[in-house]
Amino acid sequence: MGRVTTFRTITCVLAVCILAINLCNFYIPFYGTATLLDTHYYGDDGLLVVNHNGPHPIFELIEQAEEAWARKLDRASQSLGEAVAEYKRRYHRNPPLHFEKWWDYVMEHDVQLPDEYDDIYRDLEPFWGIDPLDLQKTREELEAKHEIVTVEKTDKSPRIEVVNHRLPPDSEERLTRIIQNILILLEDVEHSLPPFRAVFSPHDGPNMLSDYGVKSMALAAAANGSTLKRSELPMAQRSGWLSACHPSSPARQHPLDLDNPPERPLRKTFIYDHRLSMDPCLHPSLLHGHGEFLKYNGGPNPESTLVPCFSLCSTLLHHNIRSAGPYGWIEDILPRSDDPPWEEKIDERLVWRGSNTGISHRVDTRWRDAHRDRLVSYVNDMAGTLDILRSPLNDSESVGGPTPLRKARVNPALFDIQFAGQPGGCLPELCDSLLDIFDWRRPQSISQAGRYKYAFDIDGNGWSGRFKRLITSNSLVLKTTIYPEWFMDRIAPWVHYVPVQLDLSDLHDTLIFFRGGVGGEGAHEDMAQKIATAGREWSKKFWRQEDLTAYMFRLLLEYARVSSPDRDGMTYNEDPNGGPVHATEDSKSVMQE
Repeated sequence: MGRVTTFRTITCVLAVCILAINLCNFYIPFYGTATLLDTHYYGDDGLLVVNHNGPHPIFELIEQAEEAWARKLDRASQSLGEAVAEYKRRYHRNPPLHFEKWWDYVMEHDVQLPDEYDDIYRDLEPFWGIDPLDLQKTREELEAKHEIVTVEKTDKSPRIEVVNHRLPPDSEERLTRIIQNILILLEDVEHSLPPFRAVFSPHDGPNMLSDYGVKSMALAAAANGSTLKRSELPMAQRSGWLSACHPSSPARQHPLDLDNPPERPLRKTFIYDHRLSMDPCLHPSLLHGHGEFLKYNGGPNPESTLVPCFSLCSTLLHHNIRSAGPYGWIEDILPRSDDPPWEEKIDERLVWRGSNTGISHRVDTRWRDAHRDRLVSYVNDMAGTLDILRSPLNDSESVGGPTPLRKARVNPALFDIQFAGQPGGCLPELCDSLLDIFDWRRPQSISQAGRYKYAFDIDGNGWSGRFKRLITSNSLVLKTTIYPEWFMDRIAPWVHYVPVQLDLSDLHDTLIFFRGGVGGEGAHEDMAQKIATAGREWSKKFWRQEDLTAYMFRLLLEYARVSSPDRDGMTYNEDPNGGPVHATEDSKSVMQE
């Protein structure tokens, strides 16, 4: 009997142990280490789809972004030879004429990341597929249109000069000055530029809508080293904004009803690729949520060819050539009282003050859906609830599903976002209505804005001109935009700023992750401070006047070549005997990443 009892006791103990092990295996995915949590889904549209059984996605978004930024810094070319080899590896051709002079400027002025100018390639590559003489004819036709400024550099003068403009008399001086301020950036290097003639649009937004068939055919010709005449291009579509999209894109396959805004997404998402998140072909809801698109309803007809027009900004549907300008540029924010360090900022709300720009406010426009009007309405709404993700203390815990929270408690605690000044861009009757609809405030001084730990950046009529000031301010900047800017290859979302979707569906979740809930629960202020500090350091090191000059210097070298009838003669060659420049097998890089 004693042995039987002992055997049964041992059997029971083993059974309990096995049960305990099974229970541990069951619960560890939910409460165990981060390595056993489920993974999130990364879509082809630049958005991460949250898996509720995974860690809070911002943990890994920050970690991955920091690692990618470190790799980018590490692989930067250190010599002209490396830069030439890397250029050839990325773009499959030699650099432009006087590339060595550009490199000398970069070295002399300590310009960082000398290889990261892929946006210039993206803007100009389609023009490589068009016959240069046809490009010249298109540019001449553009010069005859209104609202343009033409600049020229000849071989008889070291200066770039404004040689023509067609502007309204009441805004001629203001609009011309915008282009002249860009040219001032080139005063130290313009003698090194070859001859060229270029047309600039001085307005805030882009104006050259692409046709997908035309642009893709030009890109294919460029890839083959051939060119097309305008007469060989396909007939442009007349489908408005959708004309710029691939036939199999979400926007073409599932076009939205322009009279009815899209429903808010059911699943939580965050941006992991900021550029892809700006593409209306991948995200047709953007056409319903930004004044750039709303003011044209279904969109204008696209251009029948590729038009070489420089502009201050562009969208992924347009083919304007983006310039880098000094608008809104500051060297620093002084004195300290205007820009206290993070730990001395006392207000933990997200701040924004601005005008109601972005769309004309008339009875026949959809201004309520425009980005700024929608932002102010959304964060000041007190009715109902919001589904918000909790903020776990570390990445060992699952984020779980969203929790409904009352807007009346959450929004006042998280946001200080209002229009400032007086309504503009509206008829008197509607202006009076806007005064009643929104709680208008006085504009904030830099000192008043400097008290906030979190600052919001959003587009106006075009790209936001205040981002430079905000990212220099020791505050964490949350940014939503549809315009890829000149520095996108040279900055890292989640390292230097925090990207937010245009529909604002991730705004509450993102802000609560960093500053915590209404009572500060789940805050990750150390991570917020790290990004705010990195953003300021980036601004001081990567967005100087010299960096603007380096960008425009290289852009115009590239443009001078692609617009020249003698493209071969406008190409850099480091071999004095005329031999080709070859990329090395192990040259570093990025276009595939």
